[in-house]
Amino acid sequence: MTMPRRDRALGSPLRENRTAGSARGDGPKKLRRIGEGTAVKAVDQQRGSAKATVSRPVPTHHTLDHAHLREILRRRVRDGVLLRLIGKWLNAGVLEDGSLSYPEAGSPQGGVISPILANVYLHEVLDVWFEQQVRPRLKGRAFLVRYADDAVIVFSEEDDAHRVQEVLPKRFGKYGLALHPEKTRLVPFQRPPKYPVPKGRPEPVPPGKVDLLGFTHIWTRSRKGNWVIRRRTAKGRLTRALTRVNDWCKTHRHQPLKEQWRTLVQKLRGHYGYYGIIGNSWSLDRFRSEVRRLWQRWLGRRSQRGYVTWKEMERLLERYPLPGPQLSSRVLPA
Repeated sequence: MTMPRRDRALGSPLRENRTAGSARGDGPKKLRRIGEGTAVKAVDQQRGSAKATVSRPVPTHHTLDHAHLREILRRRVRDGVLLRLIGKWLNAGVLEDGSLSYPEAGSPQGGVISPILANVYLHEVLDVWFEQQVRPRLKGRAFLVRYADDAVIVFSEEDDAHRVQEVLPKRFGKYGLALHPEKTRLVPFQRPPKYPVPKGRPEPVPPGKVDLLGFTHIWTRSRKGNWVIRRRTAKGRLTRALTRVNDWCKTHRHQPLKEQWRTLVQKLRGHYGYYGIIGNSWSLDRFRSEVRRLWQRWLGRRSQRGYVTWKEMERLLERYPLPGPQLSSRVLPA
C-alpha cells in the first residue's frame, strides 16, 4: 500500500534512526532478520550464566497514553504543523456499533501512523530507559533487542536479570502499558559445558529456548562438537503456516492442477525466503513434506472415487515438482 504524501512527510522525521541498542519498528520483513541476527550474535558472545528475559507488551496500539505520547513527540519533532496533524489524528473519534467515542488512550487502529507512534513510544519507554538508566547499574554485560513489541534482554549475570524483571512491570505501568503474563519470562540460556560433568558433581541447569520473530533459538552441537546457537522455525509459526496451506488446498481443490501447483510453489518459496537459514533445514524439509501430504489429501477428496495413492502422487510430482528448501548463509540480508 502506498502512503499518502502527507503521511510520508509525517513518517520521515519519526523514522530517523535514533534508536538505542537494536530496536526496530514495523517495517520491511528483512529488518526482522537484522534484529534477530544481532540478538544471536549478542547471545553467542555471552559467557557463564547468561539469562534471557523474553518480554512482550500487551498490544501497544490500544494502550498508548496520549499525554505521554505528546510529550515524547515534542522532544523528537520540532515542526508544529506535524505535531498538530498528529494531534488531530489522535483526537479522531472511533465509530463502533453506530456510536462515536473519543478514547484517551491508543492510536488509530489500522492507520499507517499507528506502528510508527507505537515504536516511538516503546523507544522512550524501554530502549532509552535501558541504555541510560539500567545498563550503567548492572554488574555484568547486558544487551537489548526489540522489534516492534517483541523484546529480548540478554544478561551475563543472573542477579541483574532478576532485578530488571522486578522493575520492568513498574516501568511499563508508569506509561500505561502492561507486560503479557504468558510471554514474559526468564529463561536460562548459558552455554552448556563442552565436556560431560564428572561423576559426583551436580549437573548444570540445561539451557532453555528463546522464541523471537518466528524462530526458536536453541543450543546444539556443531559437526565439530562445539556448542553453537541454532535457529528453528517456531512451533506455533510452523503450525500456523501449515493450517493456512491446508485451508487453501481444501478451498481450491477443484482448480486445475497447474494452477494449484503454481500457488503452492509461491507459498513454499515465500516460506523459504524468511525461514531459509543455515541450521533450519529440518524444519523446512518438514514443511515441504507436510505441504505435499496436504495436497495429496485434498486432491483425493475432490470426489468419492478420487483417492490419490502415493504412486499416483509421485507421478504427479514428477510433472509438477515442489521446490526444495533454499538456505542462506547470511545472518543479515543484503
